[in-house]
Amino acid sequence: MAKAKTKNNGSTATIGFEAKLWLAADKLRNNMDAAEYKHVVLGLIFLKYISDAFEEMRAKLVEGKGDYEGADPEDADEYRAENVFWVPKEPRWPHLVAGAKQSAIGKVVDNAMVALERDNPRLKGVLPKDYARPTLDKHRLGELIDLIGTITLVADVPEGGDAKSHRSVDLLGRVYEYFLTRFASAEGKNGGQFYTPSCVVRVIVEMLAPYKGRVYDPCCGSGGMFVQSEKFVLEHGGRIGDLSIYGQESNATTRRLAIMNLAIRGIEADFGPEQADTFRRDLHKDLKAQFVIANPPFNDSDWHRTDDDVRWQYGAPPKGNANFAWVQHFIHHLAPDGHAGFVLANGSMSSNQSGEGDIRKAIIETDLVDCMVALPAQLFYSTQIPVCLWFLAKNKDNGKLRDRRKQTLFIDARKLGTLIDRVHRELTGADIAKIASTYHAWRGDKDAGKYEDSAGFCKSATVAEIAAHGYVLTPGRYVGAEEVEDDGEPFEEKMASLVVALNGQFAESAKLEQAIKVNLRGLGYEE
Repeated sequence: MAKAKTKNNGSTATIGFEAKLWLAADKLRNNMDAAEYKHVVLGLIFLKYISDAFEEMRAKLVEGKGDYEGADPEDADEYRAENVFWVPKEPRWPHLVAGAKQSAIGKVVDNAMVALERDNPRLKGVLPKDYARPTLDKHRLGELIDLIGTITLVADVPEGGDAKSHRSVDLLGRVYEYFLTRFASAEGKNGGQFYTPSCVVRVIVEMLAPYKGRVYDPCCGSGGMFVQSEKFVLEHGGRIGDLSIYGQESNATTRRLAIMNLAIRGIEADFGPEQADTFRRDLHKDLKAQFVIANPPFNDSDWHRTDDDVRWQYGAPPKGNANFAWVQHFIHHLAPDGHAGFVLANGSMSSNQSGEGDIRKAIIETDLVDCMVALPAQLFYSTQIPVCLWFLAKNKDNGKLRDRRKQTLFIDARKLGTLIDRVHRELTGADIAKIASTYHAWRGDKDAGKYEDSAGFCKSATVAEIAAHGYVLTPGRYVGAEEVEDDGEPFEEKMASLVVALNGQFAESAKLEQAIKVNLRGLGYEE
């Protein structure tokens, strides 16, 4: 059980300490914009992680037992050999806490970030280094450092459990992810540029089941797809390193968030040498991945296209909408046994504008579309438009128990999910399991159970059936209406009771109408 213990008052909070920490940090934001404050807070959380991981490793080296016998605690290579960043004196958290009340604390933090990048090439150009700027309240910055510094994240290790998997630094990864979520919510539409709701990511990852191989996201945002993929591997008995991570991001600031997000979990990734627009400059031009996972910009009209691009195998996408440019980019980077799962606006399933229908038809006829999932509304912070999940497969047979060539699974999940506030919905663990288990049963994956069509939820359709529907991929076209359980009441009796109820409502409506007219006359208004 993960706990958060505050040293200054001894209070303890179980799961939910991330929310308490957020509330405290948000109070210190004052009038600073969420987009700006995001980098202030996440940079400090990252610094705390780096320092904690270093101190944990240093303690082992100082103790000098087992594999660490005779090791030098001041040798940076000892840390790098264990995938731990070397932390010189300036960035160590106690040094920051000691200077938290000084007016020059902004410069102290900037120097710490510079020192970390100097001694760790993987972090070069990644960390925020503008804490000394005049617009940042140094008193509140000091309070924020105190807040993060006085929270000791303690992980209770179960009997017989692995202490390493319950490290305090691992819990800082949870805090980082939680803060990304809250900043995405605070930024609204702009938050969607760096964050995909974790429940949506979990659906994609649980369905693709990326156990081993190359994982690619050409519009990776803050790296949530990669983090969830690694979590999946660990939860299913694999190891960090079983996946090779490749990403690309066009926004320099968001790219830095992604590198920090993965570094805080000890995950190595190839993000290319710098930020770049995937359509203008593909940083992984020769990559063929076993898994492509992505949430590209919806209906992007401001994108770069050349007519002779090798990626347009199924037709040149329209200049006014990049949806099928992304789809074809994903296909281009799939290995012969590759699978892709990605988010697109619902229009991609049915649009026939500017040749999109022809491209979709060609992709369907090539037998690449494995599964389509219609998602409920209100899942995203950045948009309220309905979205869907596409799943593509280069080889649908692939040695499975069932040969699904020339077939596509349609899942209508629009009725799933739970409202967490007035405007946002989340898919629960049970919802995610229902979607993923249906897909795996349909594919014939080992121990996945038997698949059956379920009216109103899922349907396995042939390419011929899809062609009969004009190559439209909207699940509602195929799954039909949910069967309504017969309550046993004869139609005549049910109709009579409904008429009685309706007449009663008409009578009540008439009474209300008369009352309103009386009130209007009392106010001097005549009919």
